[in-house]
Amino acid sequence: MSRIPLSALIGLVATGSFFFVAIFAHWIAPYGLNETIGDVWEAPFWAAEPSPYWLGTDSIGRDLLSRMIYGAQTTIFVATMATIVSFVTGSILGFTAAVTGGWVDQVMSRLVDLFMSIPSLILALVILSVMPTTLTVLIVVMGLLDSTRVYRLARAVAVDITVMDYVEAARLRGEGTRWIIFREILPNALSPLVAELGLRFIFAVLFISTLSFLGLGVQPPLADWGGIVKENKEGLVYGVSAALVPAVAIAVLSISVNLVADWVLNRTTSLKGGRGA
Repeated sequence: MSRIPLSALIGLVATGSFFFVAIFAHWIAPYGLNETIGDVWEAPFWAAEPSPYWLGTDSIGRDLLSRMIYGAQTTIFVATMATIVSFVTGSILGFTAAVTGGWVDQVMSRLVDLFMSIPSLILALVILSVMPTTLTVLIVVMGLLDSTRVYRLARAVAVDITVMDYVEAARLRGEGTRWIIFREILPNALSPLVAELGLRFIFAVLFISTLSFLGLGVQPPLADWGGIVKENKEGLVYGVSAALVPAVAIAVLSISVNLVADWVLNRTTSLKGGRGA
C-alpha cells in the first residue's frame, strides 16, 4: 500500500466513495426517494440561476441528488450480487470442467457456447418479459448470463494449471476434485479472475442500467441510474442536464473500478508465482 500509484489511489477513493454512499444512502440523502420538493427540472448549482437543490430536480420535481444517492444503492447492490453469482457459478463450473475433462467438459463447454451465441441483452429481455422483474430475478438472470464469460476464463486458466507438477502430485496423493479445485487451482488462478472481476462488475452496472432504461430493469418505486436517465431523457431537448448526471456517475464508477482492478492485477502478478509440489 505504501507504493500504491496515484491512479490506483484515485480509483480506490472514488470506488470507496460510491460504495459508502450506497451503504449509507438512507442517512446521506437529504430528501426521500419519491418526495416531491420543488418545480419540474429546476436548475442545478452550476447553472446561471441555480435552485436551492444541488443537482436540481427531476421530471416531476423530486430532488435529483437524493434520487442519485438511492439509485447508487440499488445499482451497486444489484451489480455486486450479480457479479458474485456469476463468479461463484462460472468459476466452479469452469474449474470442474477443466479438472474432470472428457465428456463432462465437452457437454458443459458446448452448452456455454450455445448461450454465448445469443446476445445477453436480447436473452435477458426475453426472460424478463415473461417473469416478474424483482431484484432477486434481476440478480439471478444477470448472474447466470454473465457466468458464461467467467466460465470460459476460469476453464482456460484451469486447463493450463492442471498440467502443472503440483497438481499431478496432488492427484497421485489421492486428493479429490474439491481439494484440487480449491487448494491447487483457485489460489493460482486468482490473478486473472481478479482482473475479470472488475470488468464483470462494470458490465453488470451497464447491464442493469440498460435494462432499466428499456423498462425491464429496476421498477418503481425503487430507483437506479438507468431509470433516472429514462425518466429525464425528454429534458435533453430543452437543455436540461438531469439525464446526464447518472451517465456521468456510471462513467466515473467504471473508470475508478478499472483503475483499482489494474492495480490489483499488477500486484498479484508480481507477488504470486506458481505453487510448488
